[in-house]
Amino acid sequence: MTQTNNETLTLVTGGNRGMGLEIVRELAAKGQHIILGSRNLVKGQQSADQLATEGFSVDVVELDVTNPDSVTQAAKQLTDKFGYLSVLINNAGAVFDFGQKASDVSVDTLQKDFGINYFGLIDVTQKMLPLLKKAPQAKIINISSMMGSKTEALNPESVVYQAVAVGYQSAKAAANMFTVQLAKEMQREQLNITVNAIDPGMVATEFGGSTPDRAKSMGAQPITHGVARTIELATDWNNKDNATFSNTEGPVAW
Repeated sequence: MTQTNNETLTLVTGGNRGMGLEIVRELAAKGQHIILGSRNLVKGQQSADQLATEGFSVDVVELDVTNPDSVTQAAKQLTDKFGYLSVLINNAGAVFDFGQKASDVSVDTLQKDFGINYFGLIDVTQKMLPLLKKAPQAKIINISSMMGSKTEALNPESVVYQAVAVGYQSAKAAANMFTVQLAKEMQREQLNITVNAIDPGMVATEFGGSTPDRAKSMGAQPITHGVARTIELATDWNNKDNATFSNTEGPVAW
């Protein structure tokens, strides 16, 4: 099967709640065929059922980005059912060490941060890449964070200057480098695949064990604001930007 102008096929990891679910909702509203990736299939289907009541029909695939077998099986399902992929949005992420000092955060905790935010992202990307290559044009969008920017971590005027989550921040910084290197590889091989990173900013969700109301009281933006740049990039096929890091306000320093 080949991609047509009327069938943009998009996979969103971590798509069953929070920012991922909003990305699924908004891209479905714009006519894309969405595959909602969820670590828990039941929860993923529940989210899809909720979207159905809103008038959106989406597919669901069980996809635990920290489980290589799960990723392999998901890629096989997409290959068998669709044969290509237009957009991969690596949204799944978590923070396990918020507020923990760099001097005493445990290696086990650091490994959890890297497992989902870095190694999981790479595993999904590598296993979905053959599908992306089948599309005439494709996009890989990695949901990163300004918290992974060393420039902003050293900038006293930055909103993330006081943030301390060394495992999460390091994993996002590493994912940013993977974004750059994969983007350059796609360019060298003259593939019509762009790879970019997005900073959603601080968003009012349950991320990090918070609640939307608590996050909002701390200055978090509405979820629609957090996904805006991702939606813009995922739907603009005239945009050939590659190896960029941006948010709704413009470029973000690596």
